[in-house]
Amino acid sequence: MTNPKHRLQGLMLASFLFIADQAVKFIMIGPLALESRRQIHIISFFDFTWAENRGVSMGFLEANSEAQRWLLVALTALIAGIVAVWMWREKLRGDVLALAMVLGGALGNIVDRVRYGYVVDYADLHFGNFRPFWIFNLADACITIGVLILLARAFLIRERDDVHPASSGDGIAE
Repeated sequence: MTNPKHRLQGLMLASFLFIADQAVKFIMIGPLALESRRQIHIISFFDFTWAENRGVSMGFLEANSEAQRWLLVALTALIAGIVAVWMWREKLRGDVLALAMVLGGALGNIVDRVRYGYVVDYADLHFGNFRPFWIFNLADACITIGVLILLARAFLIRERDDVHPASSGDGIAE
């Protein structure tokens, strides 16, 4: 059975990340007026740069019409729903928190897509002309980190289980 404490922690983390994502986007759109300024230089390798992502990761599945926009909202909402159910059923705290990161980020981007018709991106990491990532936002970072944690945990836990097989208590490994 899932530990109710882990569920609460997951819901709290997802909520916090969703609110933080929306707050940062509010600051980018409102007080910093990034949309009209287009770019704000921060340091030599990082700027705030306005970008409207009408697709999903790296611009895939770009929505070029209202119908496509709402299909993309429905698809991403379905995926977020699956992640929420998975998080609710998950037993391991680390996996619950990683799924919460994915869920909080997904919800932040879904709200953007509903509100604006695109996802607001602004984080521009670059080294000269080399950009290791597309312009992204806090929600994207949460989703990416959450997925990487899930993958790392899956490989590490599986390897640990292979090295130390579970036993039934009678000294015989199952």
